[in-house]
Amino acid sequence: MTQLALVIDLNVCVGCHACVTSCKQWNTSGAAGSLTDENPYDKDPSGTFFNRVQTFEVGEFPNTQTVHFPKSCLHCEEPPCVPVCPTGASYKRKEDGIVLVDYDKCIGCKYCSWACPYGAREFDESRKVMTKCTLCVDRIHNQALPERERKPACVLSCPTSARLFGDIHDSESVVSKAIRDYAGYALMPEWGTQPSNHYLPRRKNPVHIHHDELTRVDNPLKIDQLLPKPNMSEASLDDIA
Repeated sequence: MTQLALVIDLNVCVGCHACVTSCKQWNTSGAAGSLTDENPYDKDPSGTFFNRVQTFEVGEFPNTQTVHFPKSCLHCEEPPCVPVCPTGASYKRKEDGIVLVDYDKCIGCKYCSWACPYGAREFDESRKVMTKCTLCVDRIHNQALPERERKPACVLSCPTSARLFGDIHDSESVVSKAIRDYAGYALMPEWGTQPSNHYLPRRKNPVHIHHDELTRVDNPLKIDQLLPKPNMSEASLDDIA
């Protein structure tokens, strides 16, 4: 059975929010939209986003690091949001494993948001329905697009390739290889939801600094002192002009 998912590399995510804005743009104008933003900059902002990037500072001074943590629906293999829906609006597709919401059936009761342990559901105040990441289902299966563009908008827009997309049940897919090679992990496995989306942990990249690199040999002040000095008694170019 196919299970499409995202793998996010926390080691290279720079928190630029390109994934957030591209997701908002595509889904607002696509099958999931429109996604409202009634008070995006107020004291109590309200808006609907399928993807958010949270930024944390970890460690203790002076050994601190900034971690950017993108978060969206994890498309669990055992999604707790589906069985609690009283109208059957939340459902999981058999053909690709994507969890979706049928807006025509949704009554906005928010049961699914209470059941989701990851806080991945978003309530649209304008339409009074629950929304969530769709993995750009209207894009990845669009035969009118070139094959290289049949990926979620967030994956295509990431400037550092921190987001990978594919079938985690395919052992040869790019996401499965990344999970194996870089110890990818799922969030909160103790809940038994079997999240499809995985994260690649931050890794320490070794930096080798040689002793001679600690001294600048191209100090501009030293170079300036070696330059020929003009004769102040001679006419300058400005005087001649």
